[in-house]
Amino acid sequence: MKLIFCQYFKKVLEGFEDPFYPGLIGKKIFHNISKKAWNIWMKEQTKFINENNLNMLNNNDIQKVEKYMMNFLFIKN
Repeated sequence: MKLIFCQYFKKVLEGFEDPFYPGLIGKKIFHNISKKAWNIWMKEQTKFINENNLNMLNNNDIQKVEKYMMNFLFIKN
């Protein structure tokens, strides 16, 4: 089990064994966000996409979700 200091919960928790999200955002998530925090984000992401009627095949909508994700995981806490 890989332990990391989770920026969302501000404590050491179980992290992911391998990166799963692409690019620099993915590296930041891999090194700083726990599995527990990611599960919370997945529920929030679903609500955000549905409430804003976003299309995840549209690059502008993907960018909106990524911006909200970074704010949710790293800034709001």
